[in-house]
Amino acid sequence: MKLVFMGTPDFCLPILDELNRAGHIINMVVTQPDAPVGRKQVLTPPPAKKWAIEHGIEVYQPTRIRDEEAEKKLGEIEADAFVVAAFGQILPKEILDMPKYGCINVHASLLPKYRGAAPIQWAIINGDEYTGITIMQMGTGLDDGDILLQKKTKIQDDDTGESLFLKLAKLGGSAITEALSLLEEGSIKAVPQNHDMATKVGKIDKETGRIHFSEGARSIERRVRGLYPWPGTFAMLNGQRLKILLVRVVSEAELEQYGLDVSGGENAAYGQFVMISKKSWIVKCGKDYLDILKVQPVGKKPMTAQDFLRGHTLNQGELFDNE
Repeated sequence: MKLVFMGTPDFCLPILDELNRAGHIINMVVTQPDAPVGRKQVLTPPPAKKWAIEHGIEVYQPTRIRDEEAEKKLGEIEADAFVVAAFGQILPKEILDMPKYGCINVHASLLPKYRGAAPIQWAIINGDEYTGITIMQMGTGLDDGDILLQKKTKIQDDDTGESLFLKLAKLGGSAITEALSLLEEGSIKAVPQNHDMATKVGKIDKETGRIHFSEGARSIERRVRGLYPWPGTFAMLNGQRLKILLVRVVSEAELEQYGLDVSGGENAAYGQFVMISKKSWIVKCGKDYLDILKVQPVGKKPMTAQDFLRGHTLNQGELFDNE
């Protein structure tokens, strides 16, 4: 097929690679404008733009896709379908109706669950057993179009936002190429979503990563994994923000193996260190305990709990500030 691809972040790259490998002709890549990145705020092109330049494909970066200029520009490009993946702007009906097969979206959840932003992170945070990719015929609403194809994958106990992102991006590439072949053959049936089952998730920001030790240890552990590497999770310790990069859930039965008086742990406050060892710190949570294994102080590189203790003093009974 002749395609226009619309997308912005790294998630697009395996999808673009797979479309290219399958022999589809990508006549244009539409992506967000270059944006300042890092401490020095260096103006940086989005990953989809870099890919397009490397493959000699025209790039278009509209500030607002709903402007007349964008509609005119896209109307001039020959395309059987527009493939959309994490583009970052909502398309108007005029653009949705342009190509023969419409606009086809690659969404990183099993719709109607997790419409909206950050479905990958929320699937881990909420403790879902499975997630997947939905190939959807786009409509004017937010992720509410008819489902063309779905592919399911299991969320592993050690999956992070980063690892699941990569897994779903690759799965998205195989799913969209399969869906496009079926569309061209006329052998795919669009299935309306059950809107009564729909759930919506919003954008994630740095405050989403604040740890509240009054929550259960398993819930916190999932948040740590789901928000890695961005925005990350954190707690305040002695007035300083401390990123929490790696944790492990510890049950009361396990505490007994450490030789710790469980009754003492039960009476501890949320966020209190009930045990400090050379390799880790065990902290009381709303349910069970967390073994904190890897952290990152402000302005420092990531380090193990053991390395942190070489330059800082922590005592059993101390508390994280925000509890």
